[in-house]
Amino acid sequence: MIETKHRVRIVSVDDNKLTLEIDGKIVSAEWKELSARLAEAPRVARESIVVSAAGYGLHWPLVDEDLSIDGILRDFA
Repeated sequence: MIETKHRVRIVSVDDNKLTLEIDGKIVSAEWKELSARLAEAPRVARESIVVSAAGYGLHWPLVDEDLSIDGILRDFA
């Protein structure tokens, strides 16, 4: 059985920011504040997000970038 840490849903991805719903709360962050690698990536690469099954992180396979949900909450909530 996988224990989940957070419930994460991708709300929107646009040219300037990522918006998530984490545990029922909306959190937005600009790409340049999240990651230099993501800020420079094309939109199609930014849109290719995988949420970990346990709700611990986000992964962008086309950019090879990972971010923790706890870090996003700490820095942007």
